[in-house]
Amino acid sequence: MLKQQTPTDNDTAHNDMAQPKIPLIKITLPQTSHFSDSFRSTVGIVINIKKQLQVKPLENQVKDSERLPKWVIKALAALLGGFALLWYSRGVISALRPLLIILLVSLFLSFALEPAVNRLEKLGLKRGIGTALTFLICFVALGGFGFQVGSLLADQVTEFNNNIPTYLSDIDEFLDDNFGIENATSDLQEKYDSGALAKWLGDLADDLARFGTTVANVLFQLFTIALFSFYLVAEGPKVRKLVCSFLAPRRQGQVLEIWDLAVSKTGGYILSRSVLAVLSGAIHWLIFEIIGLPSALALALWVGVISQFVPVVGTYIAGVLPLIVGLLGEPVDGLWVLITIAVYQQIENYLISPRITAHTMQIHPAVAFASVIAGSAILGVVGALLALPAAATIQSVISSVARRHEVSEELLATKTQREGSLKRNTPEDINPEQKNTD
Repeated sequence: MLKQQTPTDNDTAHNDMAQPKIPLIKITLPQTSHFSDSFRSTVGIVINIKKQLQVKPLENQVKDSERLPKWVIKALAALLGGFALLWYSRGVISALRPLLIILLVSLFLSFALEPAVNRLEKLGLKRGIGTALTFLICFVALGGFGFQVGSLLADQVTEFNNNIPTYLSDIDEFLDDNFGIENATSDLQEKYDSGALAKWLGDLADDLARFGTTVANVLFQLFTIALFSFYLVAEGPKVRKLVCSFLAPRRQGQVLEIWDLAVSKTGGYILSRSVLAVLSGAIHWLIFEIIGLPSALALALWVGVISQFVPVVGTYIAGVLPLIVGLLGEPVDGLWVLITIAVYQQIENYLISPRITAHTMQIHPAVAFASVIAGSAILGVVGALLALPAAATIQSVISSVARRHEVSEELLATKTQREGSLKRNTPEDINPEQKNTD
């Protein structure tokens, strides 16, 4: 009778090594009834099934290889999110653009008025009272200017309407006597007599009335600017302290230095322009009274303020109104007005303005012109008005930060001599004998 042989550990290990690592689920159980063999076989089946389930089919492996990496998907999502955020920010900035312009104008206006408030504070007045007094003086000056110019325009329009028949008859006489043209303005006289011209003037008045809505909006914006400016001037030290509290100590000194430069340059710009406006207005008032222009004071104020505070083209805009008023009266008066404005402008540019601006704001004319163009391109009329003080501030900051080096005069002289010698030794200047010798 044969004894049943029990498999040893070596046989079991040999059988395990013979089995593949990832076999198919088809497993043949050994023909034995021993408990240990059955248990080992069952454990082997479970392990092999688990390994087989962890292995992905070949098709899934191909699909995974065709998918984009996760970092690419994240980068595309971040890019699209950034574009969406920029588009939304652009809409927000466009909606807040009027408010941002108001804040910018208020900031520069506070820079312009702060030196006067600081002086009043040194004299013993509280900062709030000094600020209120400064704003009151500004409001009175602007109100007086607006009243004078408005009264002038109203009087001139009324006088022009009443004197239309006289102007038309004078034009007919001039054309008839000098060119032989008769009844050149008969159509205009018929329209005036029939009331068509009066109706046109009435329509113009209606347009001006509708324009009053825009004027009301402008006045509201001016009130908002004044409110922000009053707060920035009255609480100037606290505002600077608040801004510097968000900065590191090494940056606080730089910010305060730039702030003081902006206040100094903007205040100096307003001071110099105000002095020149008063001087220009006084001289033009005297000359307009001598010429005999109507509303000489209002015309002089118009010329003084507009010519000084409107950059580049202010002189031409200021000279148009008194020239028209003079021509409507007597053509000779208009000629004298034109000569007066032209001569005074030259005297101011070469004698008066350099002496005043040398103590307040030094800026090259080319830089001033370029800054006005850039400011008008960015912010329109507001940018043109703020361009000069902004350019002066930026120029001062660059001058204080950038390092400059002296240029050797000997080097410049040597370069000039070298260029002169090169010009003298051009081929055209060489003698024909030297050419033949060469």
